[in-house]
Amino acid sequence: MTFAQIIDYRTRRYDDVNRLMDEWVARTEGKRTATHSLVGKDRARDDHYVEIVEFPSYEDAMRNSELPETDRIFAEMVALCDGAPSFTDLDVVRDEQLSLNKATARRFFDEVARDGNLALIDELFTEDHRDHDMGKDELETVGRDVIRSDVEGWREAFDFSFTLHSQLADGDEVATRWTWRGTHQGDFMGHQPTGQEVVMTGTTTFRFEGGKIAEGWWHFDLPRLIRQLESGPV
Repeated sequence: MTFAQIIDYRTRRYDDVNRLMDEWVARTEGKRTATHSLVGKDRARDDHYVEIVEFPSYEDAMRNSELPETDRIFAEMVALCDGAPSFTDLDVVRDEQLSLNKATARRFFDEVARDGNLALIDELFTEDHRDHDMGKDELETVGRDVIRSDVEGWREAFDFSFTLHSQLADGDEVATRWTWRGTHQGDFMGHQPTGQEVVMTGTTTFRFEGGKIAEGWWHFDLPRLIRQLESGPV
């Protein structure tokens, strides 16, 4: 069972505490068992902080606390605090990721690709966005205009929609598994419009920086799509 520890403390020297935590992260590389840490500052009190540290299990947390580096850093942290920190140990009974990055990825598929709101691209993507698309000859293309041109091209060739099946978030990346369905209504890779209903599946992984999409990897069943355009649905 996942385990979390809440550390509640007061300090007027948070910059020093923060540097101490950076030192602990560096010194415990490859040894620590903590998987995630979040620090929050009380909006009502400038000297009040709460840290939430997540571990795979209670046993992992105990191994983490037994590291010599943890013991030393904690002693130095206490010296920087106004009073002793308090600890709350929690067995996690529900863990649901409500990721803003997931929502941003969905907005691309729903509002930009499907609905054609190209003005939204500047809001969702970084200026130097890098794109990796298996359907292109280039290994990498750069810039928002690349995304804008790609969406325009697909929308000219097909009247289409996406069905988003699942999303997985890991760090600053979000992977979306989807099914795409369209009607062939314009030139696509040399294939003149046929009016044919076509379908393909794929996965897109977006990497985020500052809440915007900074890089994307597209993997989809393009050969299946081409076969349908050439010989009918398969």
